[in-house]
Amino acid sequence: MAGPVASTGPALRAADPPATTPAAGSASPWLAVLDETIGVCEAHRRQDLAHGLRRRRAGLLAPHLRVVVVGMAKQGKSQLVNALVNAPVCAVGDDVSPSAATVVQHAETPSAVLVARPAAAGAPPARVPVPVDQVAREVGARAGLLRAEVGIPRALLASGLSFVDTPPLGDPTTERGGAVHAALADADAVVLVSDATGELTGAELDLLRQVAASCPAVLVALTKIDLVTGWRQVLERNRARLAGAGLAVPQLPVSAALRLRAADAGDRALNGESGFPELLDHLRRSVVARRDQLARWTVAVATTAALEPVVARVRAEVALPSRTGVAASRLEEAQRQLEELRRRSGRCHQVLADEMADLTADIDHDLRERTRGVLREVDRVLDEADPLAVWEILEDWLGRNLSEVAEASSTWLVERCEWIAEKVALGFPAADARAPAPLTALGLPADEVSAVDMPKIERFTAAQKAFIGLKGSYGGVLMFGLVTSLAGLPMINPLSLGAGAAFAGKSVRDESRNRLQRRQTVAKAAVQRHVDDFFLRFGKECRDAARHVHRVLRDHLTALTEELQERIVEGVRRTKEAANAEAVERDRRNQELQRLLALDRRARALAVATRATPLEITA
Repeated sequence: MAGPVASTGPALRAADPPATTPAAGSASPWLAVLDETIGVCEAHRRQDLAHGLRRRRAGLLAPHLRVVVVGMAKQGKSQLVNALVNAPVCAVGDDVSPSAATVVQHAETPSAVLVARPAAAGAPPARVPVPVDQVAREVGARAGLLRAEVGIPRALLASGLSFVDTPPLGDPTTERGGAVHAALADADAVVLVSDATGELTGAELDLLRQVAASCPAVLVALTKIDLVTGWRQVLERNRARLAGAGLAVPQLPVSAALRLRAADAGDRALNGESGFPELLDHLRRSVVARRDQLARWTVAVATTAALEPVVARVRAEVALPSRTGVAASRLEEAQRQLEELRRRSGRCHQVLADEMADLTADIDHDLRERTRGVLREVDRVLDEADPLAVWEILEDWLGRNLSEVAEASSTWLVERCEWIAEKVALGFPAADARAPAPLTALGLPADEVSAVDMPKIERFTAAQKAFIGLKGSYGGVLMFGLVTSLAGLPMINPLSLGAGAAFAGKSVRDESRNRLQRRQTVAKAAVQRHVDDFFLRFGKECRDAARHVHRVLRDHLTALTEELQERIVEGVRRTKEAANAEAVERDRRNQELQRLLALDRRARALAVATRATPLEITA
């Protein structure tokens, strides 16, 4: 193999002027689309997509275009790169299988650096300078490399190209496969190397199909044509296979060995036979001269791929069922609840008023019935007993019975008020429409009863009995004395005296009975007055307690009604706010979707504009 030379070979024509690189602040349409897409990915928290686009942006703004050379093992891939730059910078040989890519780019003076994996997470990669003539051996021998960077002065490289020699294709999950796919992700153009000993395999066609979907400049280099006499038949079969796979990928037959011999001998004819003049001319016309079109295509593919999941997510959010109908139904339900609350609250207040009116009437009736029972028992006792003899017992009994009446009436009143509260609560449209507090603590009357005042009752004394007896005996003596005087007996005789004694006894007995009846009447009247006083006083206290309960229950119902109304109104307000916020958010999502779709159309328009000016990729 020849050593490094200063030119790309005698058969190469003068290089086209290097393509200009758009500055980061230029007004290139593809750059604006790319930057806007990066902003969209960041705004939608897709940092993975934004990171990939930033890497693509840095590659597109780099001063050189990356031509990635890929291929299976032992296809002449590394030798092809060496022949392109006319320098042994890539490791070749049957026993060499590098695990890292070699990047060959322009430099004024030859240099080489091995970029090794960092020793610790987060640390920068280690960069180890090596001599240029040893870089191929180091790449083939060392492990743990990320890549090798080689800089040499070549007109081809100075025109804006750099070549990336990747490890042989294999399992993408391995270190070598990962290096190949990482290089393809940043490729501006891809050259698939396949030797002339056999036609394209299914794996190579799959790779071409995958690469052509994201890279606009793809070609197949059919190598080792100097070793295979029937390479033209292989070329035709490959062309047929490509057409059958729907791939418009050009093929160029080349021989790296002839290219290197021609460079050593300065033989232009041999260089022409190597096929490299056509390959280099193709790279200039289809890659270097079309840099802006390649960038348009690359940006179109990268941005549409990045926008696809973002647009799908926003479209899914926009397609979510609208809550407007739910909000409207909730508003209707709230209005119905308010009307139902007013109706049932009015009914509960009416029920409460009616029940309390009935309670007031029933208080009088109940208390009257209980006191009448006491009075009937008092009348029965006084009809048979002398108040003078039984008054103390009667007074104690009356006090105890009236206390029992007060206690029974109080208990009945409490139970009746609790029953009314429960009845009203059952008709109220709320689960917590309970009594505000224990009704026994709402000012109901106590059961204390005052003592009955003993009436003034005259006693029938002995003197009064004697006087009444004399008064009654006078008539008996006089009547029977006159009768017996007709018989010749004196006025005062045993018969008249006996009659006077009988009349005296009867008068005393009659007066005693009359006085007993008057004492009983006076006692009954006293008891009646006492019971009436108890009825009036205790009845008023019961009615006052009932009115107090009425007010408490009424105020409690009013407070519950106002609380429920406030709760319903607050729910309506929140529903309206949620509906308004959802409408605003839906409008924002629609606007965002339209913006993303417009950006997607702009990105796709870049690809359409690129197709309108074909890349002139021909075999």
